[in-house]
Amino acid sequence: MSGSSADDHQLSELDSGIRVVTERVPGVRSIALGFWIGVGSRNEPQAQAGISHFLEHLLFKGTARFSSVEIDQIFDGMGAEANAGTGKETTSVYSRFLDRHLERAFDVLADMVLRPAYPDIDSERQVVIEEIAMYEDEPSEKVHDVLGEAIFGDHPLGRPIIGQAEVIAKVPVPEIAAYHDSRYVGSNLVVAAAGNVDHDELARLVEQTCSDAVEGRPDGADLAPDLASPRAAFRRKDTEQYHLCLGGPGIARADDRRFALRVLDTLFGGASSSRLFLEVREKRGLAYAVYSYSSQYVDSGQVGIYVGTRPDNVREAMDVIGAELRRLADEPVTEEELERAKENVKGRMSLSFESTLTRMTRLGGSLLMDVPLMTLDEMIAAVDAVTLDDVTTLARELFAPERLSAAGIGGDEDVFRQALESVSPALAA
Repeated sequence: MSGSSADDHQLSELDSGIRVVTERVPGVRSIALGFWIGVGSRNEPQAQAGISHFLEHLLFKGTARFSSVEIDQIFDGMGAEANAGTGKETTSVYSRFLDRHLERAFDVLADMVLRPAYPDIDSERQVVIEEIAMYEDEPSEKVHDVLGEAIFGDHPLGRPIIGQAEVIAKVPVPEIAAYHDSRYVGSNLVVAAAGNVDHDELARLVEQTCSDAVEGRPDGADLAPDLASPRAAFRRKDTEQYHLCLGGPGIARADDRRFALRVLDTLFGGASSSRLFLEVREKRGLAYAVYSYSSQYVDSGQVGIYVGTRPDNVREAMDVIGAELRRLADEPVTEEELERAKENVKGRMSLSFESTLTRMTRLGGSLLMDVPLMTLDEMIAAVDAVTLDDVTTLARELFAPERLSAAGIGGDEDVFRQALESVSPALAA
């Protein structure tokens, strides 16, 4: 076992390849503990679309030692809750509990993650298929996946994390078990904890309980997306609103410009004083929800804009967004906007660090994705260092209308296409 420490965290790498990272938070009685696995929808071939998310569900169905009911009862008995999430590139299984329950909570979580038994799989198939159906009925969520498909095409980054019902309905247990066993391996696992936690004690628990973790790192997810020309994608659905997105390629997780992007996103559409919010909602009343956002992956990323509006407002809403995109490039951000956005970002960062769950997530996700682990002070300094030129240059690169794809869900594709003319005539064709 090798180890290192920094001002805010300790790190050990065990002989199995599992990395253990902790941050001690004074003054709390809780621990947020998570298992982070480097597997997500990006790792899936088309024939297995959704298997990572389905596997995440099955981890809670029981092991040889604990049934699903016993798992629930154990965490309920500790006043805790176990949860999980699947992303494009990661899966996490985590809990927050009182410090005195560390050994018991770790034992159960480790068994769930490393040794699932796959009982009651058919009932869980139906649960996930219902989840997919529920998601399909939420166009304000679904449209973001339509945009991802428009940007990334056939690459796995363009597919929904939740998967496809036809895959979930048929994928056999041996195939799921093989997928688990080839990816839930030592070098692809990080155990992260924040709170009133002793690093050496947690490392000892990992070494004892996870000694059967297979060494190695799985293949896959190395193929960078081959980004096609911008395009428009539409799904017809009878809805009260049209749900519309614009977006394009972004920047990678470890890109030094990620702090400038957070500031840019905040001032453009990520806050209630942002340009999009003021122009589309406050001044004209064209939408209840309008915002910008960004996502980062290992080797790429995505920026996006969303608006939901009634059919008779679609054209005007897109006209305003198109004008704001051009203004973002043509009229430099003001010093006042920049400072307000930077203070917003720093404030949200600082407030989020009051949560042990947020701190644990930062540790696990950063270490798993090889993003430098920065202290809160270092991140605040990086935000402070963002300049007007940084923001303007990034805005012109990422939000240039001619590089954006479009996605829409609503009743009439012609309405959608015609509204795109004021953003990018090529998309309206």
